[in-house]
Amino acid sequence: MCLPQSRNSPRTLKDYLWLAACGFFIGSANVVPGVSGGTIAFILGLYEELIDAINAVNLDFFRRLFTFRLREAFDEFPWRFVLALGLGIGIAGFTLAERVTWAFDHHPELVWAFFFGLVLASAVVIRRCVVRWSPVTLLIGGLVAAATFVLMGLMPRQTPDAAWFLMLSGAIVICAAILPGISGAFLLVLLGKYQYMLEAVVRLDVLTLLLFAIGAAGGLIAFARIIRWLFRHRKDETIAVLVGLMLGSLRGIWPWREQGLPTAFTLEVALVLAFAAFGVGLVLILQYLAGRRHLQRNGVGDKG
Repeated sequence: MCLPQSRNSPRTLKDYLWLAACGFFIGSANVVPGVSGGTIAFILGLYEELIDAINAVNLDFFRRLFTFRLREAFDEFPWRFVLALGLGIGIAGFTLAERVTWAFDHHPELVWAFFFGLVLASAVVIRRCVVRWSPVTLLIGGLVAAATFVLMGLMPRQTPDAAWFLMLSGAIVICAAILPGISGAFLLVLLGKYQYMLEAVVRLDVLTLLLFAIGAAGGLIAFARIIRWLFRHRKDETIAVLVGLMLGSLRGIWPWREQGLPTAFTLEVALVLAFAAFGVGLVLILQYLAGRRHLQRNGVGDKG
């Protein structure tokens, strides 16, 4: 069953702690190539509320902000939701960047297997959100899966380190980061900036991070409006696209990236399969916890 998306309703301190934990999971996904933070937000039932929060940053918000009508500005903006979620995302980004780099260097197949399990299970979970799989939605999903499969076969290339390209990279990557199914980190790989940005985070290179953030902010505000319109008017087709993106992206996170398929069942193969199963299990656990949280807030356990 598809978990209902969260909506703005009164929240307790416990709710905001849960949001911060969700933000940590979303931020963790955005750090690694192949996994989309938007996918995790969707599974946790926070995706549409997140898109609505981004869309609340509009001309009226900035007009009130710059005329020092701060109370009016933030009364119309879900700042508590954004702050709690953003705190978790920020903690994940700054605590996991160095560890992810180490894991890729020392145990790449196990890491990719874990991500493969995450994405595969996410596609299965999200497909349930389509009300009716018509021939059109099936065709859309299949075409997107095929196109994404081809995209995942592209090789990274050298790109400039100029300010304009860092801002452009930020705008492109943030769009993928909030779109369930395609990984912003993987697009950084294609743009030749994944290792560069990881090192910037580890070194706290403020200028590089600021330029990237400026581009990301602009891309985020523009792209979120398109996503909100699609979810309101073409939801089944949009989710079919997301499922296609996830299935096609499995090529980019296949654990045995060099040899294709293992030729014998060894301990290493068993470990890879175990890590993939762990990824599947984690998605199912996250959805279960999010479902319980939803029932507590809107069902018998609702305190709000």
